Amino acid sequence: MAFGADELSVLRRALAVALHPAPLPNEDVRACLALAESVDEAVREAGRLRAFLQADLARYREALPGSLTGYLELLQDALAAGYRPRPDDLAALRALRGNPVAAALLDRCRRLVDRSARAGLAGVPAVRTPAPRTRLLALPGGRAADEPAREPREPRKPQKPRGPGRPERPEKDRPMPKPSEVFPPRRRPSPPPEERAAG
Repeated sequence: MAFGADELSVLRRALAVALHPAPLPNEDVRACLALAESVDEAVREAGRLRAFLQADLARYREALPGSLTGYLELLQDALAAGYRPRPDDLAALRALRGNPVAAALLDRCRRLVDRSARAGLAGVPAVRTPAPRTRLLALPGGRAADEPAREPREPRKPQKPRGPGRPERPEKDRPMPKPSEVFPPRRRPSPPPEERAAG
């Protein structure tokens, strides 16, 4: 995750306040809240992207061997993004090991699986996921000092993403169009005027 210059400035001020508590102006409080919301949105977006990548990888894996090059490229990208290979991936790569890229990916996936298994036996999680961040309710000073206490709002529930290529259902009032309305019949071209006169 990369921060811009303005975001780094807000982060620096927030860390300074955390180390040395002092009242903050309203605009600094708003900037901290906006930064927290931006970080939350980036984390949610990363989760959505990870879910999409895994679903895409499963679709390509199911279409093997016809989708060989696409699957291998997608698996390489997923591994670079921190994806841990599943038994289905290893089975697919074993079946494709005649391809040099698939053989190299199989070795790489086996090393990753062995490393995560050893870490699991040692009691260390193979993939470290960050703990959920608690909501920043108020900072000393700023808006919270001027306003009466209010109840914290509930976090938004994530919307379920629609599957790819699934259109929304048409409204009930609108009738379904007939095929002849959607695909009008082809008209035969009329013969040139010269041929009609000669006949």
